[in-house]
Amino acid sequence: MSDFFTARIDGYDEHMLNDVEGCKEAYIEMARLLPLDTKSLLDLGCGTGLELNEIFKLIPHIEVTGIDLTQAMLDKLKEKYWNKNVKLYCGNYFDVDFGIETYDAAISFQTMHHFSHEDKVKLYSKIRDSLKPNGLYIECDYMVIDQSEEDFYFAENQRIRIEQGISECEFYHYDTPCTIDNQIKMFLSSGFKKALQIWRKENTTIIIGYK
Repeated sequence: MSDFFTARIDGYDEHMLNDVEGCKEAYIEMARLLPLDTKSLLDLGCGTGLELNEIFKLIPHIEVTGIDLTQAMLDKLKEKYWNKNVKLYCGNYFDVDFGIETYDAAISFQTMHHFSHEDKVKLYSKIRDSLKPNGLYIECDYMVIDQSEEDFYFAENQRIRIEQGISECEFYHYDTPCTIDNQIKMFLSSGFKKALQIWRKENTTIIIGYK
Protein backbone atom coordinates (compact mmCIF):
# COMPACT_ATOMS: atom_id res chain seq x y z
CA MET A 1 0.00 0.00 0.00
CA SER A 2 2.75 2.45 0.96
CA ASP A 3 4.71 1.62 -2.22
CA PHE A 4 1.58 2.19 -4.32
CA PHE A 5 1.09 5.74 -3.02
CA THR A 6 4.78 6.65 -2.90
CA ALA A 7 5.03 5.89 -6.64
CA ARG A 8 2.08 8.21 -7.32
CA ILE A 9 2.94 11.13 -5.06
CA ASP A 10 3.68 13.65 -7.83
CA GLY A 11 0.29 13.40 -9.49
CA TYR A 12 -1.80 12.48 -6.47
CA ASP A 13 -3.39 15.87 -5.72
CA GLU A 14 -4.33 16.52 -9.34
CA HIS A 15 -5.79 13.02 -9.65
CA MET A 16 -7.98 13.36 -6.56
CA LEU A 17 -9.21 16.82 -7.49
CA ASN A 18 -9.85 16.23 -11.18
CA ASP A 19 -10.27 12.52 -11.84
CA VAL A 20 -12.21 11.06 -8.89
CA GLU A 21 -15.82 12.10 -9.34
CA GLY A 22 -17.17 14.01 -6.37
CA CYS A 23 -13.95 14.48 -4.44
CA LYS A 24 -13.37 18.13 -5.26
CA GLU A 25 -16.83 18.99 -3.94
CA ALA A 26 -16.54 16.57 -1.01
CA TYR A 27 -13.44 18.32 0.37
CA ILE A 28 -15.52 21.49 0.66
CA GLU A 29 -18.52 19.65 2.10
CA MET A 30 -16.47 17.83 4.73
CA ALA A 31 -15.02 21.12 5.98
CA ARG A 32 -18.48 22.64 6.11
CA LEU A 33 -19.76 19.75 8.24
CA LEU A 34 -17.16 20.26 10.96
CA PRO A 35 -18.45 22.44 13.82
CA LEU A 36 -16.67 25.79 13.79
CA ASP A 37 -15.74 25.38 17.47
CA THR A 38 -13.75 22.19 16.74
CA LYS A 39 -10.37 22.56 18.44
CA SER A 40 -8.78 19.12 18.02
CA LEU A 41 -9.08 16.88 14.96
CA LEU A 42 -7.89 13.36 14.15
CA ASP A 43 -7.28 12.82 10.41
CA LEU A 44 -6.94 9.15 9.43
CA GLY A 45 -5.15 8.39 6.18
CA CYS A 46 -4.42 12.11 5.82
CA GLY A 47 -2.24 11.69 2.73
CA THR A 48 -1.07 15.04 1.37
CA GLY A 49 -3.74 16.89 3.36
CA LEU A 50 -6.11 17.91 0.57
CA GLU A 51 -9.06 17.87 3.00
CA LEU A 52 -7.16 20.12 5.41
CA ASN A 53 -6.93 22.90 2.84
CA GLU A 54 -10.67 23.53 3.09
CA ILE A 55 -10.77 22.95 6.84
CA PHE A 56 -8.04 25.51 7.54
CA LYS A 57 -10.01 28.10 5.55
CA LEU A 58 -12.89 27.78 8.02
CA ILE A 59 -11.04 26.85 11.23
CA PRO A 60 -7.50 28.23 10.83
CA HIS A 61 -6.28 27.48 14.36
CA ILE A 62 -7.52 23.90 14.64
CA GLU A 63 -5.04 21.35 16.06
CA VAL A 64 -4.67 18.37 13.72
CA THR A 65 -3.22 14.91 14.35
CA GLY A 66 -2.63 13.17 11.02
CA ILE A 67 -1.82 9.50 10.50
CA ASP A 68 -0.78 7.95 7.19
CA LEU A 69 1.07 4.86 6.03
CA THR A 70 3.17 6.71 3.45
CA GLN A 71 6.01 9.00 4.55
CA ALA A 72 6.20 10.70 1.14
CA MET A 73 2.60 11.82 1.54
CA LEU A 74 3.28 13.22 5.00
CA ASP A 75 6.36 15.06 3.75
CA LYS A 76 4.23 16.81 1.14
CA LEU A 77 1.58 17.66 3.74
CA LYS A 78 4.26 19.13 5.99
CA GLU A 79 5.50 21.36 3.16
CA LYS A 80 1.99 22.69 2.55
CA TYR A 81 1.06 23.41 6.15
CA TRP A 82 4.38 24.18 7.81
CA ASN A 83 2.78 27.08 9.70
CA LYS A 84 -0.21 25.13 11.06
CA ASN A 85 -0.61 23.18 14.30
CA VAL A 86 -0.20 19.72 12.77
CA LYS A 87 1.28 16.57 14.33
CA LEU A 88 2.02 13.78 11.87
CA TYR A 89 2.57 10.07 12.44
CA CYS A 90 3.71 7.62 9.80
CA GLY A 91 2.10 4.32 10.59
CA ASN A 92 -0.86 1.98 10.39
CA TYR A 93 -3.87 3.63 11.99
CA PHE A 94 -5.17 0.21 13.04
CA ASP A 95 -2.22 -0.01 15.43
CA VAL A 96 -1.73 3.62 16.53
CA ASP A 97 -3.16 4.54 19.95
CA PHE A 98 -5.68 7.38 19.52
CA GLY A 99 -6.21 7.85 23.25
CA ILE A 100 -9.52 8.16 25.09
CA GLU A 101 -11.73 11.25 24.68
CA THR A 102 -8.85 13.09 23.01
CA TYR A 103 -10.46 14.74 19.97
CA ASP A 104 -13.50 16.89 19.24
CA ALA A 105 -13.84 15.26 15.83
CA ALA A 106 -12.25 12.70 13.52
CA ILE A 107 -12.25 12.46 9.73
CA SER A 108 -11.14 10.14 6.98
CA PHE A 109 -11.21 10.79 3.24
CA GLN A 110 -11.16 7.99 0.66
CA THR A 111 -9.08 5.63 2.79
CA MET A 112 -11.49 3.08 4.31
CA HIS A 113 -12.52 1.24 1.13
CA HIS A 114 -9.74 -1.33 1.40
CA PHE A 115 -10.75 -3.20 4.57
CA SER A 116 -13.11 -5.89 5.82
CA HIS A 117 -16.24 -5.27 7.85
CA GLU A 118 -14.59 -6.82 10.91
CA ASP A 119 -11.52 -4.62 10.68
CA LYS A 120 -13.63 -1.52 10.16
CA VAL A 121 -15.85 -2.16 13.16
CA LYS A 122 -12.78 -2.53 15.38
CA LEU A 123 -11.31 0.68 13.99
CA TYR A 124 -14.59 2.59 14.29
CA SER A 125 -14.83 1.52 17.94
CA LYS A 126 -11.36 2.92 18.53
CA ILE A 127 -12.29 6.15 16.75
CA ARG A 128 -15.44 6.47 18.84
CA ASP A 129 -13.47 5.99 22.06
CA SER A 130 -11.02 8.70 20.99
CA LEU A 131 -13.80 11.28 20.64
CA LYS A 132 -14.88 13.60 23.41
CA PRO A 133 -18.54 13.44 24.51
CA ASN A 134 -20.81 14.49 21.62
CA GLY A 135 -17.88 14.23 19.20
CA LEU A 136 -18.38 13.18 15.62
CA TYR A 137 -16.60 11.14 12.97
CA ILE A 138 -16.97 12.20 9.33
CA GLU A 139 -16.10 9.59 6.72
CA CYS A 140 -15.96 10.39 3.03
CA ASP A 141 -15.40 7.29 0.97
CA TYR A 142 -16.12 5.27 -2.13
CA MET A 143 -19.41 3.48 -1.40
CA VAL A 144 -21.87 1.53 -3.54
CA ILE A 145 -25.62 0.94 -3.42
CA ASP A 146 -26.15 -2.72 -4.30
CA GLN A 147 -24.91 -5.65 -2.25
CA SER A 148 -23.99 -7.45 -5.47
CA GLU A 149 -21.39 -4.75 -6.21
CA GLU A 150 -19.82 -5.08 -2.79
CA ASP A 151 -19.77 -8.88 -3.08
CA PHE A 152 -18.05 -8.66 -6.47
CA TYR A 153 -15.21 -6.44 -5.28
CA PHE A 154 -14.56 -8.45 -2.14
CA ALA A 155 -14.52 -11.68 -4.15
CA GLU A 156 -12.10 -10.19 -6.67
CA ASN A 157 -9.83 -9.02 -3.87
CA GLN A 158 -9.79 -12.52 -2.43
CA ARG A 159 -9.08 -14.06 -5.84
CA ILE A 160 -6.14 -11.72 -6.50
CA ARG A 161 -4.67 -12.35 -3.05
CA ILE A 162 -4.79 -16.10 -3.58
CA GLU A 163 -3.28 -15.86 -7.08
CA GLN A 164 -0.44 -13.58 -5.95
CA GLY A 165 0.15 -15.18 -2.56
CA ILE A 166 -0.75 -12.04 -0.61
CA SER A 167 -1.68 -12.78 2.98
CA GLU A 168 -4.84 -11.42 4.60
CA CYS A 169 -2.79 -9.39 7.09
CA GLU A 170 -0.80 -7.61 4.35
CA PHE A 171 -2.04 -4.25 3.06
CA TYR A 172 -2.79 -4.45 -0.66
CA HIS A 173 -4.23 -1.66 -2.78
CA TYR A 174 -7.47 -2.96 -4.19
CA ASP A 175 -10.78 -1.15 -3.79
CA THR A 176 -13.41 -3.03 -1.80
CA PRO A 177 -16.24 -0.51 -1.38
CA CYS A 178 -19.11 -1.38 0.93
CA THR A 179 -22.74 -0.45 0.55
CA ILE A 180 -23.99 2.64 2.34
CA ASP A 181 -26.38 0.48 4.37
CA ASN A 182 -23.53 -1.75 5.53
CA GLN A 183 -21.39 1.26 6.39
CA ILE A 184 -24.13 2.66 8.60
CA LYS A 185 -24.57 -0.74 10.28
CA MET A 186 -20.81 -0.87 11.00
CA PHE A 187 -20.90 2.58 12.58
CA LEU A 188 -23.78 1.54 14.84
CA SER A 189 -22.16 -1.82 15.67
CA SER A 190 -19.03 0.02 16.82
CA GLY A 191 -20.98 2.10 19.33
CA PHE A 192 -21.92 5.32 17.55
CA LYS A 193 -25.39 6.34 18.76
CA LYS A 194 -26.38 7.58 15.31
CA ALA A 195 -24.99 7.37 11.76
CA LEU A 196 -26.39 9.22 8.77
CA GLN A 197 -25.60 9.57 5.10
CA ILE A 198 -25.18 13.32 4.64
CA TRP A 199 -23.96 13.79 1.06
CA ARG A 200 -23.23 11.83 -2.12
CA LYS A 201 -22.02 12.52 -5.65
CA GLU A 202 -21.50 9.50 -7.92
CA ASN A 203 -19.90 6.97 -5.53
CA THR A 204 -18.23 9.57 -3.30
CA THR A 205 -20.30 9.49 -0.11
CA ILE A 206 -20.17 11.19 3.28
CA ILE A 207 -21.47 9.53 6.45
CA ILE A 208 -21.33 11.06 9.91
CA GLY A 209 -21.18 9.00 13.10
CA TYR A 210 -22.32 10.75 16.26
CA LYS A 211 -20.94 9.68 19.64
